[in-house]
Amino acid sequence: MDTRTLVAVSAAALTLGLLTGCGDDANAPAGPAAGAPAPQATGEPWYDEVAPASPSGTTGGTGSPCPIPVTFPLADGWTAKAIEPPKGELAELLGEALTKRGGTTVRCEVDGRPAGGGFLRIWAADSPTVTPRAALEGFAAGAGETVAGQQFRNLRAGGFDATEMTWLATNPLVEEEDESRNWALAVQSAGQTLVFAVNEGLIAERTDVLPAYRLAVRGLTKGE
Repeated sequence: MDTRTLVAVSAAALTLGLLTGCGDDANAPAGPAAGAPAPQATGEPWYDEVAPASPSGTTGGTGSPCPIPVTFPLADGWTAKAIEPPKGELAELLGEALTKRGGTTVRCEVDGRPAGGGFLRIWAADSPTVTPRAALEGFAAGAGETVAGQQFRNLRAGGFDATEMTWLATNPLVEEEDESRNWALAVQSAGQTLVFAVNEGLIAERTDVLPAYRLAVRGLTKGE
């Protein structure tokens, strides 16, 4: 990825919501709030003391804004939206930079900005045979950022065995940018490896994104 494209991606990633449709499942019945409890690790880097958000609806499955083979609960005030590929000049400038990352393709995002949060984005691995850990490693390395401090753990995420990763990322082209912590969890369902990802950043702190992320991944069930 050249310098011109990476700078554009860094700016545009803050407004990926502009590429989303308007559909959501906010009025659907609430799903289960949690699966088997995750390992408890207080503080850096997992912050397991941050509790899941209160649920308000579900999304996922055929016909939803998030067309993936799992369903998961939505945090109150968060809205699931389909991702529309960029068009026109934006498409010419960015190409697949906003919809492809490290061997994955974005499937949908859950927008928490109206509730004071950030974004939860769900990606699907392009290869049907990639393992959850390999998918996470490729995803973390695929944004053109400097990645450090990678840690992994295996856990249950709702009804699925899962692998979770956390890491620190720095954009080498943005001066004086602090490291941002990222969290992502991968599961396999119906022949797909899915990655659920959130991060701290300019518009969100960990307490803004982790509750909705924890609610979603701990409430994963098989979709239709």
